[in-house]
Order: sequence, then structure tokens, then C-alpha cells
Amino acid sequence: MLAVFAHPDDESLSAGGLLARQAAAGARTAVVTSTWAEDSVRARELAEALRNLGVGEPPRMLGYADQKVPESAPGSPRFCDAPLDEAVRRLVTHIRDFRPDVVVTHDAYGGVTGHADHVHTYRVTMLAAQAAGLEQLYPEAGAPWQPRALYLATHPRSVAARLTGLIGAQRAVYSVPDEQVTDRLDVSPWVEQKIAAVLAHRSEVERGAVPGLVASLPQDARVAMLSTEWFIRCAPWVSAAGGMSTDVPAL
Repeated sequence: MLAVFAHPDDESLSAGGLLARQAAAGARTAVVTSTWAEDSVRARELAEALRNLGVGEPPRMLGYADQKVPESAPGSPRFCDAPLDEAVRRLVTHIRDFRPDVVVTHDAYGGVTGHADHVHTYRVTMLAAQAAGLEQLYPEAGAPWQPRALYLATHPRSVAARLTGLIGAQRAVYSVPDEQVTDRLDVSPWVEQKIAAVLAHRSEVERGAVPGLVASLPQDARVAMLSTEWFIRCAPWVSAAGGMSTDVPAL
């Protein structure tokens, strides 16, 4: 399983329970992050978060700058400003190198916050997941590999009101109709790992971002907030042999 998210901390908040569950089951897991430089504080926090989740590989960074923090990757463009073809090629390289059965990323809204980097990560991942299996696209990026399924981390509308109360009524909360959600995961067996991973993003805790909100809550409220994850399954893909693949890996 390869998870592709916009910023360090998105992986833990959106799919930390899934990543911990898959790692505990012996699956190979890795995370690609669109923004921040490899030598940054937040990349080091990301590495600690992944260790808490049991992810077996160090962070993979696309190396672009955060939309709101241009100094996050000195000398690199902000992710949303970078040429689309270049960003897709970079991610295709990681997909072909890791060769995942499943790719997980943000939904089309970019999750509950609708952050521009989240939305762009969704777009780039959708293109890269298909392009990775096409041998005449980006031949310099390695041998073609087609993931069998792509899952979008999302939130159903039925929980939107509760999220609005948690993250503040002044911010828009993006959600999808409940019937669009294909997979609802109870990740309570791994919620302690997930909480530890979220809190490993200490710079975000200190500045009062969502990890800071998690840190401010009593333990029972943290568990209630983080024990369920929701996904939209995207399939089928066109296989390398030219047929339609309907063998979709189940979460």
C-alpha cells in the first residue's frame, strides 16, 4: 500500500489507522508526501510518525513547497505552481519503484479542509496511478506498474456537523454523501498508534493546527475522533494486458 498525501501529518490524520492495520498484517507500506523538503523539521516529524504507525519505509518526498509556507522547500516551486507533467512524473517514479497493489490519497475535495495542496495531490495522484501502468509514458521513470485500486480518504456528510464543531464553525467542512462512501473502517485497535503518529507532528501541535486540536482533547475524545476512517474505492483500472481489472483489493 502506497499512501500519497499533501503535507506531513495528512497521512496520520486521514489514513493512520489503515496504514497501521496494513503494517501489522505484514503488508508493505510507504508514504509519499507532496510538500516540504527532505531535510526539514516536518520531514523528520513525518519519519517519527511513520515509525509509530509501523510503516516500514522512510518518507518519500516529492519536494515541493507548501502553498502557505514557501520556505518549506527552498529553491522549489510551490506544489500548485509546479508544472503538472513534472509532478505526475515524480509520483510515477515512486509508484513504479514501490509497485503497490493499492494507492490511497485525498478525495476530490482535498478532505474536510479543502486545502489547495490536498486537492492538487488528488489530481496528481489520479493521473499518476493510471500513467504508471502505461509503458510509453515517462519511460525514464522505470518499468510500468499498474496499481489494482485507488482509495480516496474522505468524510461522509453524516459526520460533517460533528467535525464542524471540532475544527471551528468559521471554516468550511467538505464531505460527501454517505452513499458515496464504499469503505468505513473501524481502526480502534490501532488508534493509540494513530494518536501517537498525529502528535509526532509537534510543530503542527505548537501552531494550533489539527494535531494541536487533537493534543488539546481528553483521551476519550481523541479516540472518538480518530477511531473511524472512510474511503471511496476507485476501480477498475485498465490492466497492462489491455483488459479491465475487476479484482479490487478490499480494505
